Amino acid sequence: MLRKIRITLATLFFAGITALFLDFTGALPAYLGWMAKMQFIPAILATNLAVIIGLLLVTLLMGRVYCSVVCPLGIMQDIVSWFAARRKKRRFTYSKGKTALRVTMLVLFVAALVANVAWLAALIEPYSAYGRMVNNLLSPLYLWGNNLLAYIAERADSYAFYSVDVWIKSGATLAVATITLVLLFVLAWRNGRTWCNTICPVGTLLGAVSRYSILKPVIDTSKCTGCKVCARNCKASCINAEAHEIDYSRCVACMDCIENCSRGAIAYKYARRGKAQTEEQKAAPGRREFLTAGAVVATGSLFAQANKKVDGGLAIIEEKKIPKRTTPIVPVGAATLRSFTTHCTACQLCVSKCPNDVLRPSGSIDRLMQPEMSFERGFCRPACTACADVCPTGAIKPIVPEQKSSTKIGTAVWVADNCIANKDGVRCNNCERHCPNGAITMITKDGNDGKKVRIPMIDAERCLGCGACEYVCPSRPFSAIFVEGIEEHRTI
Repeated sequence: MLRKIRITLATLFFAGITALFLDFTGALPAYLGWMAKMQFIPAILATNLAVIIGLLLVTLLMGRVYCSVVCPLGIMQDIVSWFAARRKKRRFTYSKGKTALRVTMLVLFVAALVANVAWLAALIEPYSAYGRMVNNLLSPLYLWGNNLLAYIAERADSYAFYSVDVWIKSGATLAVATITLVLLFVLAWRNGRTWCNTICPVGTLLGAVSRYSILKPVIDTSKCTGCKVCARNCKASCINAEAHEIDYSRCVACMDCIENCSRGAIAYKYARRGKAQTEEQKAAPGRREFLTAGAVVATGSLFAQANKKVDGGLAIIEEKKIPKRTTPIVPVGAATLRSFTTHCTACQLCVSKCPNDVLRPSGSIDRLMQPEMSFERGFCRPACTACADVCPTGAIKPIVPEQKSSTKIGTAVWVADNCIANKDGVRCNNCERHCPNGAITMITKDGNDGKKVRIPMIDAERCLGCGACEYVCPSRPFSAIFVEGIEEHRTI
């Protein structure tokens, strides 16, 4: 029964988070957004104390159920392992824990956060890794399927579906997501939870807590016959059947051992701490190591918070190219560029939810995979707060449309050599007509042939940096107006 409950809850969480990334209508965040905010690392970065304390208490009570019920990457590995078991059952064997490797990866993870190299930490952060795989690999397939249904519906005079654009937002991020998927698939297919118990920083931290959990799978030596069925079904490879011991720092409370024990020799119950310790338990993270790991994580969180507070129907002739921006543009709610890069784990939930195709993963090495704004396919509409509504880490804080309409995130810059009104004498006032804040005015100047032409004049104080002018500019391949980002947003 415990295993069935665990599988049911895991299925709901896995389906919910996957649907949250695949949804392009914007309807699901209001119902499922809480699932993203329950992820452990995003909760730490957002200083969501209720979630952090709740998850730690659950782990202290029941063990690492977070890893087998809430974490989408862990559940994905269980699914792969289940399919592998269809070919070869009872294939696992007990192995000693890689304690030194686990602690090293945790320290490197926190060091990357403290050093403001959040994209490096995002490579092994479980929730973000899963989000990138869904957004870059599964989402295009899902959207193509939707477009096929839209095509069929249109032929039947139905508007039940509508087609959407499918495009590669970042080649670098696509490559990272592909490599991550292949690596995880191979590890899970061969050895089950190898990634969780060697690389994952969340698994290491919660594993240190779960060693002291109140409820645990316990082996009854009076009933155990030494058949090792439990060990051969343990995807965490943490059951030493010969010694009748379980490494609770690696156990994810999946209950498979209980389900497969025909003798009823394993039960999930209150376990007293024995006096004797095995060599592995002595080598595993103890009380001192747990306090050290907790101090490291707390330090990283404090550094992140310090950074936050201090910083405070037309035919397409040629596709636009992204201009070179000295400072990247980040959404309203980020407050500062430094705060954004410090807190963002590159899960790309905001990218998947942007209805205007403004957000896309950065290809810059210092902000790799973290979202940034660009306006080749749309502009940031004043009433849209989709990215701020879904961000689970606090990189983009919740805002209201009135706040967005008065926050400056960049400044439009005019490039005279690209402007068709200036170089060709063509009458064009697209930028002026579409500026929602009235920051652009067309003024008259004398051209080289003596004719008077009208060119845009930008009021930098009124410009918000929404990108409407850059988007509607007909100049190709580079717009005659582009938005330059600013380090710190301000209210105007």
